[in-house]
Amino acid sequence: MGHLTSALLRGLSLLLVTRSVFAMVLFNATDLGILLEKYLDDDDGDWVVERQRSKRAITASDMQAILDLHNKLRGQVYPPASNMEYMVWDTELEQSAQEWAETCLWEHGPAGLLPQIGQNLGVHWGRYRPPTSHVQAWYDEVKDYSFPYPQECNPHCPFRCSGPVCTHYTQLVWATSSRIGCAINVCYNMNVWGQIWAKAVYLACNYSPKGNWWGYAPYKHGTPCSACPPSYGGMCKENLCYKGDGTNRQNPHEETDERNSIEPEAPHSPGPRLQSPSPTRRPNAVVSKEQMSQIVTCDTKLRDQCKGTTCNRYECPAGCLDSMAKVIGTVYYDMQSSICLAGIHYGVIDNDGGWMDVTRQGRKDFFIKSYKNGLQSLGKYQSANAFTVSKVTVKVITCETTVSALCPYQKPARHCPRIYCPRNCLQENPHLSRVIGTKMYSDKSSICRSAIHAGVLRNESGGYVDVMPTDNRKLYISSYQNGIVSESLQNPAGGKAFRVFAVI
Repeated sequence: MGHLTSALLRGLSLLLVTRSVFAMVLFNATDLGILLEKYLDDDDGDWVVERQRSKRAITASDMQAILDLHNKLRGQVYPPASNMEYMVWDTELEQSAQEWAETCLWEHGPAGLLPQIGQNLGVHWGRYRPPTSHVQAWYDEVKDYSFPYPQECNPHCPFRCSGPVCTHYTQLVWATSSRIGCAINVCYNMNVWGQIWAKAVYLACNYSPKGNWWGYAPYKHGTPCSACPPSYGGMCKENLCYKGDGTNRQNPHEETDERNSIEPEAPHSPGPRLQSPSPTRRPNAVVSKEQMSQIVTCDTKLRDQCKGTTCNRYECPAGCLDSMAKVIGTVYYDMQSSICLAGIHYGVIDNDGGWMDVTRQGRKDFFIKSYKNGLQSLGKYQSANAFTVSKVTVKVITCETTVSALCPYQKPARHCPRIYCPRNCLQENPHLSRVIGTKMYSDKSSICRSAIHAGVLRNESGGYVDVMPTDNRKLYISSYQNGIVSESLQNPAGGKAFRVFAVI
């Protein structure tokens, strides 16, 4: 998918330019003088110069105001975003924005940089305006924008726009554009669409990774923070994927250029994979990296992979439509089918990959071919073992929630949702949030506190875990681990149990 190249669609701030024309009669020399003093070196007293001489790209207060407003607006999009990333300031982007703002050209540039960045521009003159007025105007294009669900998306994303332009808005809320750098410059005799503005205040904001890709929406629709990239470690702040104190200043060389697909309901990739911070370990600390989910390739067949009790949740990579692997059947798939291609064919994941659940169905007499979601499956007219695929749902629970209440064991076994635990369950009342057992826990136990006890979840961060209900267990053993003393229990009525797994 190519990046948008039209200057208007890349983000010239038409709205504020138009308003500034009407603002010329409201010129306030004092207010504009404050702005000129902030952004212009006028030691020689000569304001009529061939080109501006900038003191700095942007003041600390303006920088923080622009950044805070971006994150506030990104966190309140509707429909809500499941993968919206917290935005941080990038000094290299700031420098590139400054170099462009100093050209005083009312167009996007420089041409050599545009393939790598996104860019929004704004300009005004007359009465004083804070730079955040441009940011708000970019976002206000949302009034003309309709979020593109799949049935109305391709090839129109991200342009479900009833006004002249919506791409300032879509760049501002592009989920994976997690870094921003802006500059403000005062330009003399700036040509803005054929009109010469004597002292124009020019704002340039550069974004990375770039947004506004043809055929993709600005973000994935779903529960906030339920489809964050793995690098965020399961943390969430004001509906944004967040890395914690001081760690959100990203190295631009470590960022990957992700693109977004559309999801009408629950996300195909229902949550970030938890990366626990490196803690100061206490004696007895248990850190388990055992996962229920299994990472597979596009070519992995269920017959090759499914050999243990945990083989029912898988992570598929992106790009499997390019694989030469086969998928056999429709709804019911032969065990020799690619796991990931079966998921794409049925529609529980797309070509961006993601998480999916698999249920073995025993032998089926035949398998029907069909063309679905860009894939042609094969037919097979002899009996073989089969499986079905389903979405991984996500459930946010409290510290007191138990497996017996959420997804009790039953036959045939069913899939529990992926679970998101809140922070600080360690402080909950142990009488209300019991932990019974070690490694294998009674289904009357608190899921989140059991996860902390087992070492698959950090109390201070919370995050995602997978659980697997199991059948009868006659004995649960007590132990002290990670600040929690679990209970012992013998011959419990019912005796249902569960295991808890890390999401890494």
